[in-house]
Amino acid sequence: MSSLKRLTGLASAVIFMAGLAACGDKAQELAGQPKLDAAPYTGTGVKVFTEADWKAGDKNSWAQQLKTRAQYGQNDHTRSN
Repeated sequence: MSSLKRLTGLASAVIFMAGLAACGDKAQELAGQPKLDAAPYTGTGVKVFTEADWKAGDKNSWAQQLKTRAQYGQNDHTRSN
């Protein structure tokens, strides 16, 4: 009977330790992402994410692009007419 208790205790300990190991959190890195302190109008450097008539680093061009997108691309009132 004591070997059964020992086996049950050992199995419980193994299950408990496996449960604790499953709760571990790994570090999350922003590898390949733009720096958070960079101005948004500096761009990402990836051509796929760049609009054709927008010049990376030009703040006025960035503001005009946002204004145009807000007016025509994301405004459902103007798109429905």
